[in-house]
Amino acid sequence: MWNERSFQKRNHMKKNVLITGTSSGVGYESALLFAKNGFKVYASMRNLTKGEKLKEQAAAEDLDIHLIQLDVTDLDSIQAAVDTIITADGKIDMLINNAGAGFGKTTEQASIEEIKWVTDVNYLGVVYCCRAVIPQMRKQRSGHIINITSVGGLVGQPFNELYCGAKFAVEGYTESLAAYVSDPFNIQFSIVEPGGISTEFMKSAIANTASAEGQLASGEYLPIFQQYIAGTQARAGEGAAQVYQTGAEVAAVILEVAQQEQPPLRVRTSEWAEALCHLKTAADPDGTKLVNQVKSSFLS
Repeated sequence: MWNERSFQKRNHMKKNVLITGTSSGVGYESALLFAKNGFKVYASMRNLTKGEKLKEQAAAEDLDIHLIQLDVTDLDSIQAAVDTIITADGKIDMLINNAGAGFGKTTEQASIEEIKWVTDVNYLGVVYCCRAVIPQMRKQRSGHIINITSVGGLVGQPFNELYCGAKFAVEGYTESLAAYVSDPFNIQFSIVEPGGISTEFMKSAIANTASAEGQLASGEYLPIFQQYIAGTQARAGEGAAQVYQTGAEVAAVILEVAQQEQPPLRVRTSEWAEALCHLKTAADPDGTKLVNQVKSSFLS
């Protein structure tokens, strides 16, 4: 028998999650997976016209997914999205900073506009979104922020220094927040670090990187670049399943982190990613020791 009060109570108790960059790839798969596992999902994207596929899938499966406009480079857009969620639910339980963009050019080759863009999308967008949700999470004394970085946030890679620099920044930013915000305000922080992902993000990144070859044709970087792009394209082939995961596989790791009572600070999403980062992570795979050491050193 329908009971509106009971329905509203159950709906209020359901955890909500704001996910950025959900028009395709990991964000799209995460929106579906989280909704299937009992979350109320606010699936955000810069251009809502790209959300038709997600909207249709949500309707077909009767999933609790709400499309919302959010451009991670636009402060007003971010605040409007967060305010909409708080007005509707009175809370915000989880933020997944997934929006990002691949980029592969040398520092010499990239324009100033491109350098600003890759930093804005991959680093400052994370800062802006955290800045918008932390006050509410602090007020409610609960929350979980999951930042999607990359193995490129731990290991610098050829022709990806600008992208890796932005992802390294997210790693340091998240570590710092975890050191002093988690304990007093019960806000958890996690970093999910995929390797290669077989999504439109990867196809676009490879295409954009390959298009740079012409610009390097007369330069000394060309033979190095040709080695790099050949290896990248080879790994993206059919025989590299152990390297390139699907968006759904990465989304499953994100959900696992989200469902843990004591989530890790950081986690890689595949054996290949673990192997690539091993020299950086062997002593402290999930980052827990590091956070505790920082707390002991600076807050004791």
